This record gives sequence, structure tokens and C-alpha cells, in this order.
Amino acid sequence: MVATTTAAVTTAAVSARGVARSFGSVQAVANATLEVQPGTVTALIGPNGCGKTTLMLMLAGLLRPDAGEIRVAGADPRHDAAAVRDAIGWMPDQLGSWDNLTCLQTLTLMGRGFRLSTHEARERGAALLGTVHLAEFADRPTRVLSRGQKQRLSIARALMNDPAVLLMDEPANGLDPRSRVELRTLVRELAAEGKAVLVSSHVLAELDEMVDDAVFMSKGRTLGDEIAAKVADAKTRYRIGTLDDDLLRAVLTEGQIAFDDEPAGMVIRVGSEADAAQALAWLMSKNVPVHRFGPAGSALEQTYMTMEEERR
Repeated sequence: MVATTTAAVTTAAVSARGVARSFGSVQAVANATLEVQPGTVTALIGPNGCGKTTLMLMLAGLLRPDAGEIRVAGADPRHDAAAVRDAIGWMPDQLGSWDNLTCLQTLTLMGRGFRLSTHEARERGAALLGTVHLAEFADRPTRVLSRGQKQRLSIARALMNDPAVLLMDEPANGLDPRSRVELRTLVRELAAEGKAVLVSSHVLAELDEMVDDAVFMSKGRTLGDEIAAKVADAKTRYRIGTLDDDLLRAVLTEGQIAFDDEPAGMVIRVGSEADAAQALAWLMSKNVPVHRFGPAGSALEQTYMTMEEERR
């Protein structure tokens, strides 16, 4: 690790340390710790019931933790809720909407809640409806929207205050394939603007292309270095598809390269993308007819399945 001066250290946009929350006898979150840096996208991953949504509600200032510390844009939700509300955009799993309000009226009302003038709120709302491809529904009531369209309206609503921190709980639910691609692009653009994004999702293959970091949860606890090592190991797995599997086995064996012989193709481990390029060039020099060479699936998905096996 490269040493840095105090002035160069980046302050986390979202920080949680030892956070816990119970509901009666049910311990929803037992010990959660995470950080999200400005300009990055972090995934929050875990099985149903592991405490992800409860943790996100505490980060949003909508639930008070029983223990631990939370900071959002430097503010403590328990003591400076107004500052946290100004700093975050909150996208819940399901959008609660007013059925008789139009999409533009919904966003305008949200903007007024953030002290924008009516004119400013309408302008920003109209622009965001364009961003999420709902401009044609601006003057239509929200009750006519499909599940996926309501998700897109929820994204727009979460961005009305131009937040420094965006918390998204299952944002891809109900979205069609095109909308999921657009969501990935939008999230990366928001991070490029300097926003800190925390995304909770079960669509792990898509998260691989969206996030910079991942935090795994199980039974109310965030998992640390051990699970991070598993993600790193999964990223080293490259699958090779050939027109001659026997030749590939022989070449790998002759070169003393360890491999896993799997139904979808043989898998080797490489230390970096540069190593992967060298491995492919070497295979081609041995006249192995390679037709597919790349990461062996989603690193996050592979890690999650390992965690699930341990959980049972």
C-alpha cells in the first residue's frame, strides 16, 4: 500500500461501523461495517433476510441503529438528519406513489420538498424523466405505469435533489433487458460525476459490470477479508473453449499448467489481464483452436454461491 499524506486521504461518503438493529427478539443486523467512497459504486450482496434492507434504511436515516456509528457525507443520521436527507437519494425496493398524480407532478412535489422553486422542480423533473426514458409519461398518472416503469420513476425521484450519495435497493427489479443496460450506464455516469452509489441487488452477473467494490452480508453481519479474497480468486478464473479439447488438455499438461476440466470448458487461473493475454498467445502458438477465452462467469456470483454453501 502506498503511503499518503493526511490531506490526500479520501473521506468516505458513506461509513458504517459495528452497526446493529433488532426488532423485538429478531436481530436484523448484528454487526455491519462498510465504506463507500465518492465516485465509486459498491454492491451490497446477501441472501434474503440477511439484513441488507434494514442496513440501507439505517444509512438513509429512516431507522435508528441500536449500536454502532453511521456517517453519510460526514453527518450522523441520528443527530443531523436534515444534512443526511439533503445528501442522499433513496431508491426503495418498491416505489410508493400517488396514483392520481402525474409523473411530472410526482417529481415536482419531491423537488419542492427539497426547497426547489416550483419552476426549478418542474424543469429538473422533466429533465430526469428524459434521462430515465419516461418523458412520454410526464402528464400521465403514475397508476398507468408498469412495474419496470415505476422503477425508472423511482430512480428519477431519488435524483431530484442531485444527491452526493445514492442508495438503491434492488433497482433492477422489474426492468426489461434494455432498461437494465441503461441502468448500468446511468449508475456508472453518476459515479463518474463523483457520486457515491450503494446498490443492493440479486442480479449478480450485472453487478460485475457496474460496481467497483462489493460488501457481502450473511445473518446480519458483513463479511470481511476472507470473502474479499474469494472474490479476488474468482476473478483469476478464465474459461477456455476450444474445437479440440483433447489437444488443449495435452498442451496444458505438457506446460504444467493446472486446470479444472468443467462441462462448459477448461478453466485455468491467471494473475492479471496481462497474464491472460500471454496465456492466450501461448495457446495460439501451440495451434490450439481456441474459440472462446474469458472470465469464467461472474466473480460475485461465484463468491455468493460459495458463501451460500457455507451458510447451509
